Amino acid sequence: MLAIGSLAKKAGTKVQTVRYYEQIGLMPKPRRTEGGQRRYGDAALDRLSFIRHARQLGFTLGAIRELLDLSDQPDRPCDEADAIARRQLKQVEQRLARLEALRTELRRMVHECSGGRTADCRVLEVLRDHSECLTDHERAGA
Repeated sequence: MLAIGSLAKKAGTKVQTVRYYEQIGLMPKPRRTEGGQRRYGDAALDRLSFIRHARQLGFTLGAIRELLDLSDQPDRPCDEADAIARRQLKQVEQRLARLEALRTELRRMVHECSGGRTADCRVLEVLRDHSECLTDHERAGA
């Protein structure tokens, strides 16, 4: 059995995070010693590692809750988990497209800047007037 500090360290997270996940119901309430200290087994470490990895992949806490519920029912078909992952992938691809548009516009702004006076600065000019932009990064950011 692990104390909360050891559990957090093994999972690569913070003690406060473990407590938060318990509070919102992602982690079950742990057993307690007579002195009131939390004690965790391998299942808790596995669950916390699952949550941490899902967070690293950008899943929301709501999606993680859904995935954990599915994981707790091993005989269910995995098409629901697949749908959740596909939804996450779509969101990541949208963010990548938005970032690509931003990068393109920023590169162009920097490239067109001649380095003279700020009165003639292309970067400042483009920032003042969105119509000077060539990419639709505003819509991509919505």
